[in-house]
Amino acid sequence: MSASYELIEWAAAEMMGQGADAFLGTQGYAWDTQSDMLMALIGAIVTQVVLGKVQDRQLLRILPLSACAS
Repeated sequence: MSASYELIEWAAAEMMGQGADAFLGTQGYAWDTQSDMLMALIGAIVTQVVLGKVQDRQLLRILPLSACAS
């Protein structure tokens, strides 16, 4: 979601004809958008790794194992 927001923000700056720095508020850091998207990706991967097994256990409690096999 945050990567989509960053891309929409960039597209809006392009459509309005404003410079990216003026619209995006990068505060002088040229890689602000890319670092935001990288941090979002890292957070998503860590969350998937950490919470994936928890979700699997929750799904097994809701759905009997025999229903999963068919």
